[in-house]
Amino acid sequence: MKYNLLIALSLLSFASYSQDYTSAENASTVNDTVKNKKGETLNEVLITANKPKKPIEAARSGIKVMDLPQSVQIIGSEVIEQQQAIRLSEVVKNMNGVYVSSARGGAQESFFSRGYDMSANNMFKNGFRFNSGSIPEVSSLEKVEFLKGSAALLYGNVAPGGILNMVTKTPKFTSGGEVSMQMGSYSYYKPAVDFYGPLNKYIAYRFTGSYENSESFRDVVKNERIYLNPSFLFNVTDKTQITVQGDYLSADWTPDFGTGIIGKELVNVPRNNFYGALWSNGNTKSASASVLVNHNFNDNWKLNFNSSFQNYDRTSKSTSQLSTIDTNGNWTRPLVQNQNLEKIFGDQLSLQGIFRTGSIKHQIFTGVDYENSYATAYTYGFFTSPTSTTVATYDTINLYSFNPANQRTDEPNSRITAIADTKTERFGAYAQDLISFTDQIKLLAGIRWSWQQSQVITDTYKVNPNTVTTVEAAKRVDKAFSPKVGLVYQPTRNTSLFASYSNSFTPNSGLTVDGNIIESSLIDQYEAGIKKDFFSGLLSTNITLYQITNSNLAQTAPYQADGVTVNADTNIKMLGGATKSKGVEVDITATPVEGLNINAGYSYNDMRYTKTSGTSGSFVEGDRVARTPQNTANLSFFYKLPAGILKGLTFGAIGNYVGERLGGWNDDYLWTPVTPATKPATYTVTIRDRDIPLEGYTTIDVSAGYEWRKFSILCRLSNITNELNYTVHENYSVNPIAPRQVMTSLRYKF
Repeated sequence: MKYNLLIALSLLSFASYSQDYTSAENASTVNDTVKNKKGETLNEVLITANKPKKPIEAARSGIKVMDLPQSVQIIGSEVIEQQQAIRLSEVVKNMNGVYVSSARGGAQESFFSRGYDMSANNMFKNGFRFNSGSIPEVSSLEKVEFLKGSAALLYGNVAPGGILNMVTKTPKFTSGGEVSMQMGSYSYYKPAVDFYGPLNKYIAYRFTGSYENSESFRDVVKNERIYLNPSFLFNVTDKTQITVQGDYLSADWTPDFGTGIIGKELVNVPRNNFYGALWSNGNTKSASASVLVNHNFNDNWKLNFNSSFQNYDRTSKSTSQLSTIDTNGNWTRPLVQNQNLEKIFGDQLSLQGIFRTGSIKHQIFTGVDYENSYATAYTYGFFTSPTSTTVATYDTINLYSFNPANQRTDEPNSRITAIADTKTERFGAYAQDLISFTDQIKLLAGIRWSWQQSQVITDTYKVNPNTVTTVEAAKRVDKAFSPKVGLVYQPTRNTSLFASYSNSFTPNSGLTVDGNIIESSLIDQYEAGIKKDFFSGLLSTNITLYQITNSNLAQTAPYQADGVTVNADTNIKMLGGATKSKGVEVDITATPVEGLNINAGYSYNDMRYTKTSGTSGSFVEGDRVARTPQNTANLSFFYKLPAGILKGLTFGAIGNYVGERLGGWNDDYLWTPVTPATKPATYTVTIRDRDIPLEGYTTIDVSAGYEWRKFSILCRLSNITNELNYTVHENYSVNPIAPRQVMTSLRYKF
């Protein structure tokens, strides 16, 4: 592993699309006057730094990056374009310490940071929670922001690893746009448009849209997507702006659960082999609409109101997960069909203000937010006949000798077996204050109160006789205070040292031994670091150390309510376990010469179970948590020749290293009663070996292009070493990473 890491770090020095987001307003510049030997003044050299000085939208509070006591990364549309990214996972390559953990069924991507899964509650779009069951469109994004560490103060119930916020492009009062065509391996093509401009002096518009069609390096797998994103900006007065936007995505895709596992070993079969039925199909439709109202009372006080509605509908039908393969490679293909619907309503009201108490400056941010979601999950069953209760399988194949041309092709019928309705409400009120005692010493302090209520109502459908059984689970209510305090010391304008403490909460499933709903787990996070700019921002560094501790992890209770009888029900839990995630992150960005942007990052994370009960079903103390590599790294560059006969020529590369990690599930204890039974009962305690070791890997992409006037062409060769590795969801969706591929983009801007 260490040799792979050394190779990765060496090669990664050739890789970058991950410079920080820049704009004309936040760029630092250095003007250098140069003379030749005759003393004549040559043309001015302009070097632009890439350090974000302005506030980021994910922080919501208007606080500048250097004043935040936590780490931030921003990937702008220029980087996304240079990289020719078509998926969010490609954009995330630029984010140090953030990695793709799984691509379950080929329909969604799961991301981890600092040992925690971000995919459930930590994905946002324009500041609102985003259903991560679909793969978002990238071409419409102005930037992607990643706020590392705890964001519970601003967002409530989120995992402590960080939050990712996708910001879409917005209207402009200057006319312009672009049309583009991307073409690549496996019959990939994607035309896209982006138009913007004024309708009159008060109203501006923007429209982005794209169509995508492709096959895959995986046999049979196909993909087709349509995306539309209109938006309007209304300048109601010189102090009030209203932005209205919506988007629509329709995606047809092939469910793909990968290559499978036998025991703890990945099945050694060709990367392109697809083992699902030929009729496997899936569709995702999502739509959203939002209104953003900004009102500036004056230069110091601002009021913001955001409202959003999202609608999500995903259906799929296919042969199921490759999780029951015998040692000879024989697999009896199960069947699966489901549909998931969700409607999310959200409102946010906030106030920003700046004032002084004597010589002390205050930058306050306070507000409330409310979210209401309605989710419905339809489960279907396949049976041997319409009136039978015997579960049907599709057929049995052998993975090593499988011939797709000879497989069964008919599509079986199914019937609904269950409908689960889940209603979730969230409310939060928060206040924070950035207190500047001097220009050098600043204190950020805030607190949030969160209330969350959820309930699941399940209807189960049976035949012979036809019955419907309704189970209404108890309402689950979680309440928590989430404080945050951070100290910032800035000895110079370009140096910021910070330390912070924050607290977040995570709701748990299950009941206590008394039959009550188990409380949430409270998680403490400590973070410290330094942000330093050199040479007027031409070189920027960021070093962060952190520790995240969950001291009341929910785990299986050892005994029932009598305190004597051993508990065998994994739904009966107690808050008695603990995990600890600790690590360090190093980020470096540089613009040493005009047109050259370099980025490097290294992340170390160690997350383990530090306390467990040792009862049946509990994890093993000291084990590393599954799906969390200890080492990740990225290092990249992009260079555009600014002058000379080759002006407009561009080239670059990006490399990523993901270290060794564990797939599957963590090992756990298994208590087996001794026979014949004894009084009191005695058990044989064993550890179930369930984790799947996965090797580390490095991928490198290279690109070259040319810009001439309003035209540009850019070519990319990805995974140039044809590295083979896998993302693994639990023990079934074992999806190989893409092989070497080519992508070409043609673009015309006006």
